[in-house]
Amino acid sequence: MQRMIIAAVFGVALAVSRANSAQAADLAASIRAVRAVEAEGKGNKEATAAWRELAAAKPGDLPAIFAAFDGANPLAANYLRSAVETIAERTLAAGGKLPAAEVEKFLLETKHDPHARRLAYELLTRVDPQAPDRLIPRMINDPSVELRRDAVARLIDAGTKLLADGKAEAAQKDEARKVLAQALEGARDDDQVQAIKKQLEGLGEKVDLPAHFGFLLSWRLVAPFDNTEKKGLAIAYPPEKQLDVKAKYTGKEDKEIVWVEHTTENEYGIVDLAKVLGPFKGSVAYATTEFQSDKAHAVDFRLGTPNSWKVWLNGDLIFAREEYHRGMSLDQYRMQGNLKAGKNVILIKVCQNEQTEEWAQRWQFQLRVCDATGTAILSADRAKPSKPAATSGGD
Repeated sequence: MQRMIIAAVFGVALAVSRANSAQAADLAASIRAVRAVEAEGKGNKEATAAWRELAAAKPGDLPAIFAAFDGANPLAANYLRSAVETIAERTLAAGGKLPAAEVEKFLLETKHDPHARRLAYELLTRVDPQAPDRLIPRMINDPSVELRRDAVARLIDAGTKLLADGKAEAAQKDEARKVLAQALEGARDDDQVQAIKKQLEGLGEKVDLPAHFGFLLSWRLVAPFDNTEKKGLAIAYPPEKQLDVKAKYTGKEDKEIVWVEHTTENEYGIVDLAKVLGPFKGSVAYATTEFQSDKAHAVDFRLGTPNSWKVWLNGDLIFAREEYHRGMSLDQYRMQGNLKAGKNVILIKVCQNEQTEEWAQRWQFQLRVCDATGTAILSADRAKPSKPAATSGGD
């Protein structure tokens, strides 16, 4: 009899194990089908069917679905997000519970996709009202810019409260300085940086925005080359073929042009080509600078300009865009590039068209170097982010 009982128990356990394995295999297959979806509808039919399977999954499967965000393309991520939200809504509406401990564990593993981690945080706060107070203060330097923003906002609020009545004592002001300095260290969004800057400057502190954001300030510039009828972006003028800051060129209308040094004083690193070089119409300008890196690594180059442009790093074209006068904003264009250890040469081509309307007169750019979270990466040889290209030739 005892042997029969043991066998029965073993059989049940084996059946449960097989069922769990089958369910795990089905979940993994559905995740693979969703992640395989591509733009223009390729794999969409299979992904839609797989989404139905994922959306019907158990709450305990949420961590596995969150992990599937890692490396997923935007379309696949949308499917995964919808599945997570459907599972959560169905579970909570039925009075069930989400696996809060497992969701929090996933959230705290910063290697995971930041959008998935943010979604995990939002779900966690629905079932654990104490989660924000417990977790957000730890995220001042989090890779997720959204979670980091929440942490910075709390510090801004704390600093503001210390100074709220306008009659803060010395000890309160000192504490406010510390809190706001910590907030600035974590802040990456311009609105928060400006709010912190205003508070700190009110306390007599100076905030170096170019260094905080990583703007490149010092350049060598040359213009005008011809961009009549917007043909100049496609033409490889001499600086693209061989970069030599001592060279003289024959520019637009056969006029001799040379490189000039310029360091912008704009706190957002804006180089106003129209003011420095002249308000040329239908023209191309080049700007170059050196960046000293203490190691080889991938970085973000973030450009703002209302003009058409190309960017090279060490002679290799990173990206280009032909578009005129659609506005200019911080981090308007984001590109990745690989710095090498030592000297790196950056070259930018900025094209102005022939429009005469007042709103079409801006001929300018700003460029900063940072990591994927927007944290400034400064040139290794100086406190400022950059220096002018001082030697002839490029890589």
